[in-house]
Amino acid sequence: MSRDHWAAWLLERRHGGDERSLAETLEHLGPIRDRVLDNARIEPGETLLDVGCGDGLIAFGALQRGARVVFSDVSQELLDVCREIAAGDERCTFVQADATDLSAIADASVDAVTLRSVLIYVAERARAFAEFRRVLRPGGRLSLFEPINSFEYPGPDGRWGAWDVSEVQDLADRVKGVFRAIHDRQGNTMHDFEAPDFVALAERAGFTEIHADANYEVSPSEAFETWDTYENSSGNPLVPTLREAADSVLTPEESRRFRSHLRCQAEAGEGVARAATLYLWAVA
Repeated sequence: MSRDHWAAWLLERRHGGDERSLAETLEHLGPIRDRVLDNARIEPGETLLDVGCGDGLIAFGALQRGARVVFSDVSQELLDVCREIAAGDERCTFVQADATDLSAIADASVDAVTLRSVLIYVAERARAFAEFRRVLRPGGRLSLFEPINSFEYPGPDGRWGAWDVSEVQDLADRVKGVFRAIHDRQGNTMHDFEAPDFVALAERAGFTEIHADANYEVSPSEAFETWDTYENSSGNPLVPTLREAADSVLTPEESRRFRSHLRCQAEAGEGVARAATLYLWAVA
């Protein structure tokens, strides 16, 4: 049986099947998990709802802090993975649900709600925030992390992420078209917000104390040591890998030339990386 696209991405395509890349990803995500939980101010014995739990990064971190945890995700396969890891821990419950419909969770029944990189896939965000507010007890906390992708996408025509593609502009335009078409079909929720938009959503949902920390960085790119993994990894569950996209619209020779052009810059550490992130936490 084939995996759903959420499970396939988290368990395989995110890191191109490379265990070293997976370990590096998890090392990078560790501080994000810790800050989300710190902002949630979860205490031993309290109940935390992790919305879009994925493979359990934040949820299992909350268990280590002594919390009871409700694992929630749209993917039943990912919930099954988490259930297997939990190995019968009675502090864990599992609910298949969308962020905009948490009706399986009772009103005012949890002390904290957490999310990491979930709302970039949600169009009806006002409904989601209303649900977060509904399930929280008075004084309960919402804590989330989201990448602000609009800071780097779509970017200048002559760039592919950090790298200059002016010498292969015709090829780059065709490959970019693959990703743009996908984002257009999906409503472009990954790139349609800035930090103040989320503050406004939390306020309209009835949160009374709201904090937002947005961070924008422009820095020299680091040299890639694992290009093969990079070009065979997918940036998110909705899009193909770089190699899949290039091969779908370019001839084999064109695809090789385009990817080789990027690879030379990546392995030399050339280019400029742009990234922006948002931590938001609020009290119900």
